[in-house]
Amino acid sequence: MATKGEQTREKILAEARQIFKRKGIRATTINDLLEAAGITKGNLYFHFSDKEAIGLEVLKREQRLFYDFLDQAFSGKSAAAGLDNFFCKALEKHRQQGFVGGCLFGNTALETSDTAPLFAALVQEVFAEWINVFAEKIAAAQTARQIRTDLPAGELAELAVVTIEGGIMLSRLQKSADPLKRSLETLRRVLELEI
Repeated sequence: MATKGEQTREKILAEARQIFKRKGIRATTINDLLEAAGITKGNLYFHFSDKEAIGLEVLKREQRLFYDFLDQAFSGKSAAAGLDNFFCKALEKHRQQGFVGGCLFGNTALETSDTAPLFAALVQEVFAEWINVFAEKIAAAQTARQIRTDLPAGELAELAVVTIEGGIMLSRLQKSADPLKRSLETLRRVLELEI
């Protein structure tokens, strides 16, 4: 069973994650975190040295969760089925969130890439891994002749990630599944993915 201190630390991180997704790391204030977690400033600073330390911990945790999501979402009876499953799971994940908050990594990339090298490096690592995993899955589908083979897997993977991130952003803006759904359908056509 977690100690009271561990519970407090977890509450801070859980609340910070939600606020960071809505407001961004830079726009979130210490007072936002205190109010959301229902704690005092001394309690927060007992667990974390500053807001950046909280932000890095939230991103590291989200990174692990995202890698787990990739492992699960890309599963399928064939390489092509794995790609299609990922598209379905990505849409469902954002639908469940009500298209609020978008992608914490995409949000953080836009917000901090020019001003916070530690955040930017972590987010770059996440996107590189996502593209890498996507490229592996695309290459497997190409080898099995389940999708188009005339373009390199790495280029198709980068196109897929960029397209999905754009779809997430527009779905967040419009509070609608439609932009992300159209982005995923377009990727299916570009990949010549038929299940």
